[in-house]
Amino acid sequence: MPDAGLYFIGRIRTPWTHRSDCPKNSHQAHEAQAVCNVEIDHAFQPALAGLEGTTHLWLLYFMDRAPRNLVVQVPRRYGEGRGTFALRSPARPNPIAMSAVRVLDIAEGRLTVIGVDCLDGTPLLDIKPYFASTDCHPDAVVGWHRARTEEAAEEAPPAPG
Repeated sequence: MPDAGLYFIGRIRTPWTHRSDCPKNSHQAHEAQAVCNVEIDHAFQPALAGLEGTTHLWLLYFMDRAPRNLVVQVPRRYGEGRGTFALRSPARPNPIAMSAVRVLDIAEGRLTVIGVDCLDGTPLLDIKPYFASTDCHPDAVVGWHRARTEEAAEEAPPAPG
């Protein structure tokens, strides 16, 4: 039985209709520079007040087409099983995702943004302001990913020069 009820406050409109076409993460979405629209349901549009001049937001959304039964997954790039909570995969017991997006425009109950990595029509759960002073942690580490990155650096040929 679910523990809580949620309201979808809108839908995210993206150019991606198939998971294979979708950016793998928000970083790739920012690089692609794909402009996406976040349509806010009429009842929640007044909640956008005060966002004028905001450059970045957190979008939290529900990956409604993701599997919900995987507790261990094998990422393609790594080939080794990892617990779902050690990954950013959309396949998880509660497929809630988030992206830090760059805001291009806010008008008529719609946000125009860059940096979303979800399929077209994905339900929106929440919007929160991104505060660079508290949301940025440059020293953050994911242990298994760091070890993998260090291994790759050791195996790489020396840089010319």
